[in-house]
Amino acid sequence: MDVVHPSLDGRRFADQTGRHDGDVSGDTVFAYREADGEIWADYAGGVIRRGSLVGSRSGNRLDFRYVHLTADGETASGRCQTMITALPDGRLRLEETWAWESRSGAGTSTLEELPPITG
Repeated sequence: MDVVHPSLDGRRFADQTGRHDGDVSGDTVFAYREADGEIWADYAGGVIRRGSLVGSRSGNRLDFRYVHLTADGETASGRCQTMITALPDGRLRLEETWAWESRSGAGTSTLEELPPITG
């Protein structure tokens, strides 16, 4: 039986992949929200000024669309399928397979949960 990982609500993630054919980098932070099978997030950092994603969750799988504005003023959009896994220390990892819809290209990314903000 597969373990369903906890809610993404209030968790922050950053890319661990390094270079790939996307705009996301280790400087991009995703702030997730989740309720009733719906997920959404705001993200920014690196070449991304502002971004949003919205979609659904079924078990440990996320399906969503994303759109963002880059530092040079261009918009970009695409779709993504993600599997949630757990790291040994209890944080969550997001293994993503994405594809641009606004331009050519596709790839994979790995995001890992950041520690909570304290203070």
